[in-house]
Amino acid sequence: MTHSGTALRAEPSGATATADRRPQDPRPMVRFEKVRKAYGDLVVLDDLDFEVAENEKIAIIGPSGSGKTTILRVLMTLVKPDAGHVFVDGQPLWHREVNGRELPADERHLRQVRGDIGMVFQHFNLFPNMSVLRNVTEAPVHVKRMPRAEAYDRGRELLDMVGLGDKLDMFPAQLSGGQKQRVAIARALAMEPKVMLFDEVTSALDPELVGEVLGILRRLARDTQMTMLIVTHEMGFARDVADRVVFFDQGRVAEEGPPSKIFTEPDNPRTQEFLRAVLDH
Repeated sequence: MTHSGTALRAEPSGATATADRRPQDPRPMVRFEKVRKAYGDLVVLDDLDFEVAENEKIAIIGPSGSGKTTILRVLMTLVKPDAGHVFVDGQPLWHREVNGRELPADERHLRQVRGDIGMVFQHFNLFPNMSVLRNVTEAPVHVKRMPRAEAYDRGRELLDMVGLGDKLDMFPAQLSGGQKQRVAIARALAMEPKVMLFDEVTSALDPELVGEVLGILRRLARDTQMTMLIVTHEMGFARDVADRVVFFDQGRVAEEGPPSKIFTEPDNPRTQEFLRAVLDH
């Protein structure tokens, strides 16, 4: 019942998979072209050009207000850009092309392209009146029309994967913050997305619970073929899992490169200043 995007494979302990995870296909899975978003005089995305390759794991870092979360919200169609184009797996997201004309995307088009994207938020967003298993299986049943028995099998498999196979019948109020976030990850994976977005998924957790969630993300980065965009303030985690680290400042990519370069020899003074502040904190 596994899907190529989310199936986990065994790997010898201690093995590094960085070399295995390099993107193979030059076509970007995600592409922003001159994307702009402003709220009044506050420009949060400033003619942004940005690409993420298939299977690439990107860590997005930067100060508050730099546009990091807005990128994810644009991809989830929660925020509409003011200008520019966004593509997911070659398909336009916010517009349609009909007989050579460019038209705004309608709800059906948005829903179709958004189906390739999963997102895990800071604050879980679980349904409080549903069991853990139902939280994970409702969308596959109602959105993807998956038979309920198949969805339940898949849900149990995913909850086993995130270490919650014994919590199927519990409700969110009975879980710790870390357990809720792991349910949220399983729920996003249940839709078998090509692209997974993670928005500061540990920021609302108590410090002792952060490790259990980061451990799941490490496994996903290492063992799946999904494209991942991870907005994070956990710099050690970003160094461990990312193929590329992208530093955002004032709505643009100020610097990007492999973790070994960004965390040891950043070129941009703003990157240097930001990393000094967060690493000395």
